[in-house]
Amino acid sequence: MKHLLIVEDEEGIVQFLKQGLEEEGYQITAATNGKAGLEAFNDGKFDLLLLDWMLPKMTGLELCKAIRQMNTKVPILFLTAKDTVQETVEGLKAGANDYIKKPFSFDELVERIKVQLRDQPEEEILQLGPIEINLQKHQVTVDKKEVSFTQKEFDLLHYLVKNKGKVCSRTQIIQDVWDIHFEYDTGVIDVFMNAIRKKLNLKVEEDFIKTIRGVGYIANDES
Repeated sequence: MKHLLIVEDEEGIVQFLKQGLEEEGYQITAATNGKAGLEAFNDGKFDLLLLDWMLPKMTGLELCKAIRQMNTKVPILFLTAKDTVQETVEGLKAGANDYIKKPFSFDELVERIKVQLRDQPEEEILQLGPIEINLQKHQVTVDKKEVSFTQKEFDLLHYLVKNKGKVCSRTQIIQDVWDIHFEYDTGVIDVFMNAIRKKLNLKVEEDFIKTIRGVGYIANDES
């Protein structure tokens, strides 16, 4: 699950963004001033930042510059009422990746976020409890012991772990893993899931991939 940091001093906007983006499947941390935003950034690992320009204690511009001085490549989007060419250029020079003017369309914001996240290289190692997926080696291990998977089994497990913490519907899976975009019997997914679970040979209490009856599956290693 992608983790976003919102730094915005208007409580109404924070709640609106937090609720909307969580519904889109993102994990959200919020701060209401620049200094708190910098502290939150230093304490956590984030995939993208949404910064207001006019913030108390440290402006969004100052915060952006401070983060870029750490040599981090995390995408930064400004949310601001400032819209002159000079201000836009100033924000981009400070290290921002994109700029969206208030008031903004939530749908447009979501698409801009997706564009920035698509540009990020995927981690080579994905973890789900004792399960480790090495994308470079195309290898799956459980408790450091290698398990052999077919290509489609690997693709399905990779998809679920990549979307860890998010319910993946059968329709989404058949479209994204099988690349089928028409009505199709999604029962094939259950066949592959049974094979994956058998090969992983996890203990009963290690239910890291749960079936959501009537919907699909969710991979989660949080209790």
